[in-house]
Amino acid sequence: MKQSRRGQVDPFIVMDVMEAARKAEAAGRRVIHMEVGQPSTPAPLAARQALAAGLDHPLGYTVALGLPALRQGIAALYRRWYGLDLDPARVIVTSGSSGAFILAFSALFDAGDRVALGEPGYPSYRQILRAMSIQPVGIPTRAEDRYQPRPQDLPQAQGLILASPGNPSGTVLRRDELAALTARAAELGMSVISDEIYHGLDYGAGFHTALEVTDDVFVINSFSKYFSMTGWRVGWMVVPPDMIRTVERLAQNMFICPPHASQVAALAALDCIPEAEANLTVYAENRRLMLERLPQMGFTRIAPPEGAFYIYADVSDLTGDSLAFAAEILEGAGVAVTPGLDFDPHRGAGTLRFSYAGSTADIAEGLDRLAAFMAVR
Repeated sequence: MKQSRRGQVDPFIVMDVMEAARKAEAAGRRVIHMEVGQPSTPAPLAARQALAAGLDHPLGYTVALGLPALRQGIAALYRRWYGLDLDPARVIVTSGSSGAFILAFSALFDAGDRVALGEPGYPSYRQILRAMSIQPVGIPTRAEDRYQPRPQDLPQAQGLILASPGNPSGTVLRRDELAALTARAAELGMSVISDEIYHGLDYGAGFHTALEVTDDVFVINSFSKYFSMTGWRVGWMVVPPDMIRTVERLAQNMFICPPHASQVAALAALDCIPEAEANLTVYAENRRLMLERLPQMGFTRIAPPEGAFYIYADVSDLTGDSLAFAAEILEGAGVAVTPGLDFDPHRGAGTLRFSYAGSTADIAEGLDRLAAFMAVR
């Protein structure tokens, strides 16, 4: 059977690492997971209870843009976090942030358009764009700029993706930086998409939504990270008023609606901020352990992890093949880490990403194993 050219996207390497780790575990080995950005904590208790209660009622199609109560609750979150008075009509509930990116790219770009994104960056941006016959244009970023793009580096393109906190770097764009980047994008005629799915996971740098500096932006977020609901596949985006109907038509045809069950749980999760903040305390301790111990092992060139739950390390002094190095660490230490090739196709052979989203006990054990491995490598 003929395969489409646009279907020939690169693999998501972290998923391949997860599969290698799964095989090791199936063979009886205990693996410490530092490869995937998945909280080890369950969804908030009230979210699980709400779903359990909801199972006694029909769970069917909802309206395409999501449950009105959930959209109102998300708008209220913007008032709580940023002091913004957001019209709930602009909030669109999606099948995870991945569904939001598909809707955003479909609404904003045509086949052959160019969309700029910082490198290193989340790999699925590139692959989803390619699958839609849109050309990703990498912007090489620098460690001295916290791996975030600068306005003067923006190319001629139809679109720009920003991410704060970034994946894999965990670095955060300040309010003035968001203002400068979105203003330059407007000068160049670029539509801006702001990925904010790690908001709430903050260690002192603070976080700002692009909506603080412009309404002419698509903002994407998710219940996956801060609310520990990765497998529930429920996210959202905020769009300009004149884009609501376009996105609604796309959502009706592509997804019908987000999962009803997940929306019920997500609505309850919005009232679980204390539980989410308790999880953040765990991540903060894990971050402290990594920043203390990784440099002692030789991982000294680390991006400042201001948000999210990742450490991005330049290991070019240790290897020229991060894929092989990650495999070596998995085999020798029983610790799964992610090769930087996932995030930067040009320079990622010299970088690794370490996730500290797991339990503190697991992170501590993983660091002990890494230290022993690096000591004899």
